[in-house]
Amino acid sequence: MSWHWNSHGLPFLPGYTFRDVTKSAFHRPQTLGYNNGYALPRRPIAGIGQDPLLSEQLIQQEMSELAFETPDITYGSSDESLSEDFIPAHVALDKKVLRFYAYFEEDILYSPEEVYRVRPVVIYYYLEDDSMYIYEPVVENSGIPQGKRIKRQRLPKNEHGEHYQWKDLNLGMDLEMFGVKYRITQCDAFTKEFMEREGMVLNDPEPMPVDPYSKRRKIPQPYYKTPSEFDRMHQFLTMDRKVLRFFALWDDTDSVCGATKPVTIHYYLVDDTVEIREIHEPNSGRDPFPVLMRRQKLPKIFKPQPFPSCVLEVSKHEVDEYYSPKDFQVGHTMKLRGRRFLLYDCDRFTKEYFQKNHPDMEIKPTDVPKKVDMLQNRKKEFPPYNGFGSLEDSLQNCLSLIPEPPKKNVLKMLENDHKVLRYSARLDSQNPKDEGRHFILSYFLSNDMVSIFEKSTRNSGIIGGKFLEKTRIPKPGSTVQNPEFYSPADFAIGANIEVFSHRFVLTNADHYVLTYLEANSSQIPSQTLDSLRQKLSVGTANNQPGEQYGDEVPEPSS
Repeated sequence: MSWHWNSHGLPFLPGYTFRDVTKSAFHRPQTLGYNNGYALPRRPIAGIGQDPLLSEQLIQQEMSELAFETPDITYGSSDESLSEDFIPAHVALDKKVLRFYAYFEEDILYSPEEVYRVRPVVIYYYLEDDSMYIYEPVVENSGIPQGKRIKRQRLPKNEHGEHYQWKDLNLGMDLEMFGVKYRITQCDAFTKEFMEREGMVLNDPEPMPVDPYSKRRKIPQPYYKTPSEFDRMHQFLTMDRKVLRFFALWDDTDSVCGATKPVTIHYYLVDDTVEIREIHEPNSGRDPFPVLMRRQKLPKIFKPQPFPSCVLEVSKHEVDEYYSPKDFQVGHTMKLRGRRFLLYDCDRFTKEYFQKNHPDMEIKPTDVPKKVDMLQNRKKEFPPYNGFGSLEDSLQNCLSLIPEPPKKNVLKMLENDHKVLRYSARLDSQNPKDEGRHFILSYFLSNDMVSIFEKSTRNSGIIGGKFLEKTRIPKPGSTVQNPEFYSPADFAIGANIEVFSHRFVLTNADHYVLTYLEANSSQIPSQTLDSLRQKLSVGTANNQPGEQYGDEVPEPSS
């Protein structure tokens, strides 16, 4: 039994070791260092992760080698060659892959038609880490699991733990891995150039052997029975998902409440069936049935029967001929199931099919008059105003199912807030009791609304107060579609204002009205301004008490 001894001469056993009191570094040493920006395994330093005695021996050995080394040039000056930049192998050989083409033979058991099968593969050798990857190209509908055969890894070369290197690969050699023998036949241009640059002599490339089973599949098999008149399998393989589409008009005017309806006729080339679909329009009032006639074969000529048919279904023994693509000619009217259809156009694929297979048939698209939508051309008519609420608010019920409040001019409301034009007026009525009634008409510039207040007169028998709530007053003759409302330009002295079947005559105004209208004289007619200037200037010159706001001023004598 051998014992390990420590530096103190004691056996290296529990209880015989002592802690080194001079040790000051207890960190875990790093194993990687950086050289020219690349991470590489660093050389262990004496005292850290290595025996100090062994490190001292290595240092003494290096010093002795340097002492006894004989220089190449003893005399004279030597031109120091520029040292090349150090680049590690995993950077210099990154993304450099050797590609070899190979195959292996798979034995087929219990098959009288084949003995073996040749399966080609591609072998990739990654120079970066000497790993290999074997991939088998996928063949569609082969029934064999193909693709990745061996994932990327270092492949063992023998039982001694050695792995395959790029020097072990060459053309015309057998490569045995995991019980399968691969025969390398060719390589790509980069692999050939790399091998020749490294001094490797490549063998002559070999041709890829032909798989006997695939070769036999390409040879047509002899028929052992009489072929049918028409090859349905060939029609399915060549005409699958190929459909002729015709745009037609179904003439249903003979029926009660009938009309001409647009339809689409589909002819499926894979099995010579026909389908008719009706084109539905929004708000047409018709039930949205998706299919007018289900997909089926349409008989064209029936065989004469000695007795009437008692079933609805027609078998192929009762039909001499079915409808074919040449029976659908664009620009003509055809009868299907007792209904008339005008084929006025078809799609691009249908035109190309007829030009290729039936060049003698002429395709003439027919212009179909578009249906005039009476609802779109009809002008919207709004009902008359009923007097409830404002005109704009009532109009919203005619524009949408859920009415929204009318939009307001917020900027105008902010600029003209608390700005009111006041006028005095009298009621123009045939009733003699209304002669002494006096009113104050207020026009609010923020929202163009008008309110009327009646002054109370003693012993008149009429209670004064609010005569009209704030509202917009439409002019006589204005419509709901284009309403016209009274504005300050219409309020001239002596003008008649009709307010909901009541006629008022303006008799006076305050000085703010004249000041505001003169500031906006570009929007006010000169007749309105002249009437205000004449009225207010006469009242000021005479200094009459009636000029004060709210009092009626008598008309000046001529």
